[in-house]
Amino acid sequence: MTETIVIMGGGVIGLSCAFELRSRGHEVTVLEINRCGGQASGAAAGMLAPYSENLEGPDEFFRLGVESLRLYPEWQSQVKRVSGMAFEYTPSGSLYIAYHEADRLALEGRLLWQKEFGSTGTLLEGDALFRIEPMLSRNVRAALHTPEECHLYAPEYVRALEQACRFIGVRIFDQLESLAIVEWQREIVVQSADQRAFGGDRLIVCSGAWAREHGDTFGIQIPVYPIRGQICAYETEDKPVRHMVFSNQGYLVGKENSTLVCGASEDVAGFDTSVTDKGIDRLRRWNKQAFPFLEHRPPFHRWAGLRPSTQDGLPLIGPLSGSNRVVLAVGHYRNGILLSPATAKLVADYVEEKRVPDYNRAFDPERFG
Repeated sequence: MTETIVIMGGGVIGLSCAFELRSRGHEVTVLEINRCGGQASGAAAGMLAPYSENLEGPDEFFRLGVESLRLYPEWQSQVKRVSGMAFEYTPSGSLYIAYHEADRLALEGRLLWQKEFGSTGTLLEGDALFRIEPMLSRNVRAALHTPEECHLYAPEYVRALEQACRFIGVRIFDQLESLAIVEWQREIVVQSADQRAFGGDRLIVCSGAWAREHGDTFGIQIPVYPIRGQICAYETEDKPVRHMVFSNQGYLVGKENSTLVCGASEDVAGFDTSVTDKGIDRLRRWNKQAFPFLEHRPPFHRWAGLRPSTQDGLPLIGPLSGSNRVVLAVGHYRNGILLSPATAKLVADYVEEKRVPDYNRAFDPERFG
């Protein structure tokens, strides 16, 4: 049955949900207080790396990430086809580097359980490692190579996603300044600062780091907090870094436009998106240890984005028990780009009352009370 759906939030999660729901035949309106993709979505480095981002074990968040990575080849192809816009999608693979024997042993243990979940990774050292990543510091003892992991250029991906939504009939209203949920139990009514009212059968809340303010409205706790992530980029020639390179200090990703992105320095700064020398200097100290050619090279670009983090590190995805008219999809932290197709599928399945994976119970939006 076709429903009329209002989505609060025009970041990558909101736009992905809109694209999936409209593709399934629903009428969809997206409401955004700023501009679409203007916060964490547009500032992201675009890594699709659930194996490298997960250090502990195959928890629910990891399973959602692997499922989303599996969906990405068809998903990004569909976004490109519908939008008519190209964006970088690079199956580069990744390297998680270690400098000490104890860290190398930890990589061996991680590889064992990751192979059970689709990884074809291998542990590389010596000539085998430096052959595939020649500029890497010879102080690196070993690296876990994961061929499945990819990256994309986030700003262009989000723009293409927005265009694809528009082309298939999603109504998008941005720069609305503020939004208030007037009614959500018997029907959905959301009002903007200029007093326009937007109504529908369902409400999908995808408002990222701003989701916490809706807790009083729904009578639940939504402990989503903004974490500032600072990133810098270098101008390079001939893509000197071939893979996504991770360590316990950060990451480096070489883009098709010959820039090398380094991130991320994180801190709690409220909704402040300014860039600090302290944050960027921390990045510069570690990246020259991984790639010595960066030691005397200053970054040409610095920026920051707000990442919506929850108390337990897991997103909130699912309907409210008090009214299944409302579905939350917030708190994706630094994995919004990666999780966009899987989250869109989950939200659409909830709307259509289809079965969802059992592991999604860990993302219950009311688990904090």
